[in-house]
Amino acid sequence: MKSYRKELLFEVPARRAFINITGEVEAAVSESGVSEGLVLVNAMHITASVFINDDEPGLHQDYDDWLERLAPHEPVDQYRHNLNAAREDNGDAHLKRQIMGRESVVAITGGRLDLGTWEQVFYGEFDGRRPKRVLIKVIGD
Repeated sequence: MKSYRKELLFEVPARRAFINITGEVEAAVSESGVSEGLVLVNAMHITASVFINDDEPGLHQDYDDWLERLAPHEPVDQYRHNLNAAREDNGDAHLKRQIMGRESVVAITGGRLDLGTWEQVFYGEFDGRRPKRVLIKVIGD
């Protein structure tokens, strides 16, 4: 069995963003030489997410609006996390990540991502403005 590891690096200038990383994941699968197996795509920060859905701007705005209603950024003092000694302001981002998920796993068939119609892989950022990482781990034969 083969194993391949790659990291993607991001620095999103905004607090929140959804970035299509399907091409980067496909490239990692190709680089791995794995024909049949699985790829794990994992946000390596507790205020970011990896998820699979449609690449449609209206849907992305719906996600952003929905998440902001569920866990609004302000007022920042509504979150106990923000009241710690570091006086952070990202309590909402931790909750948004929990809702959207930490990682996605995709089957690899014939050396390609086995995604459904319209499915794309996304990195969701909920507390940007600093460097972040995404792990891609490919395993298989």
